[in-house]
Amino acid sequence: MSDLALSIGEAARAAHLPAKTIRYYEEIGLITPRRDANGYRVFRTADLHRLTFLGRARSLGFTIEDCRSLLTLYADQSRASAEVKAIARAHLERIDAKMAELSAMRATLDTLVQSCAGDDRPDCPILQDLAGVQPEA
Repeated sequence: MSDLALSIGEAARAAHLPAKTIRYYEEIGLITPRRDANGYRVFRTADLHRLTFLGRARSLGFTIEDCRSLLTLYADQSRASAEVKAIARAHLERIDAKMAELSAMRATLDTLVQSCAGDDRPDCPILQDLAGVQPEA
């Protein structure tokens, strides 16, 4: 089977990524497609694998730097899976922290919504809280 030779549009469709994202990944050095004599990018099978890898990693919320590290580890056949697990575990901890933050935010907002009469009166505990004004007792 011969190696692929895809244009950026074809690679974008195959990897389910916008062409703009692919150009960005090239700009920051995550991928390095070949260039034809006319200067057009040519994406090979390995490039498509990297793009698919990046798309999946980003969809899981890994940072660009995490992706860079994971790609390096993916290419290293002598890698230790412990390194991969450490990156994934650190990301999971960031997700857990964000979820706790969102949960607290939701609880606060729920309390504010419940305390607002939502009627024709002008006083509103939501606006008072946003302004840092303590409700009158």
